[in-house]
Amino acid sequence: MENRDGTNRQPTRYRLENRSLKAFSHRRSYLRRTVDALRVQRQHARRMLQVVAAILAIGITVIGATAIALATPGNALQVQVMPMTPQLGDTLSVTIARTSSNTAPVLTLGNRTYTAFPFGDDHFRALLPTTPLDKPGKLTLKVSDNNETESVALQLRGRKFPTQSIWLPPGKDQNLSDFEFNRVDGFKKLVTPQKFWNGPFLKPNGGPITTVYGVRRYYNGKFANDYYHRGVDYAGAYGSPIIAPAAGRVALVGQEAKGFVIHGNCIGVDHGQGVESIFLHLSRIMVKEGDFVKAGQVIGALGATGAVTGPHLHWGLYVNGQSIDPLPWRTKGFE
Repeated sequence: MENRDGTNRQPTRYRLENRSLKAFSHRRSYLRRTVDALRVQRQHARRMLQVVAAILAIGITVIGATAIALATPGNALQVQVMPMTPQLGDTLSVTIARTSSNTAPVLTLGNRTYTAFPFGDDHFRALLPTTPLDKPGKLTLKVSDNNETESVALQLRGRKFPTQSIWLPPGKDQNLSDFEFNRVDGFKKLVTPQKFWNGPFLKPNGGPITTVYGVRRYYNGKFANDYYHRGVDYAGAYGSPIIAPAAGRVALVGQEAKGFVIHGNCIGVDHGQGVESIFLHLSRIMVKEGDFVKAGQVIGALGATGAVTGPHLHWGLYVNGQSIDPLPWRTKGFE
């Protein structure tokens, strides 16, 4: 078939076939280029993974354009502090992952040093007290083992505590002997390696709370400097049962008739690892020193012995010798 200009004209079928062949050729070329690009991207990705693996192997983490050096996994002190925003009176729970040295770390906060105890299979744990007498603000916790020292910055929040006036009967606030306080102070300093408690603490008496933790006091009209209410008061009925809030060993029994003029008849229970409960002003004592008590076991009865204005139970909870707020121990607990 000829065109008007005398040239041969291909039939429409052949022209369509040629166009199809050209389109196929273009698609094949496009697919080849796409496959080549994907191959290059995969090679780049493999190289990046190799680089990242090499970085992690030497303990360097890259964040943006900043490199932060991390301790090698065998020696790193991994420290966690709870609660994250503590306030005055809180107990700090500090857990430290075991390192290759497998040595119990030593913790320093301010001018006080604390011992950590095994916690689970691969951690140590220490409980650190704060009190209303501490200064709010920035704190530096230092954790040390045989190999290194890790510093952790903390922010201790302030807290307002109410004031209260107490009028004691004549003779209750003077002519005190050291015997009573030496016995009680020695009890509060106990740090037994074993941990006896488990879970949140129980309420030691069924009466309502009349005085909360941390109250500042005036005694007979005079402000008691450096003093705060070291516990919680329960105004239960006279003779109502006092129970152990958690398991422990009875490490102190004091009697008003034998010189415990301020504390009255009292019981001290060692819960282990620097945690102690003391129960004051009892009318009856139903345990003896050395007894092991279970959580919920009746240990005495509410009374009005010692320096009191009426029947009540004073429950004080101590961590490493310092009186702390018992409320978090009852509501949340420390495993």
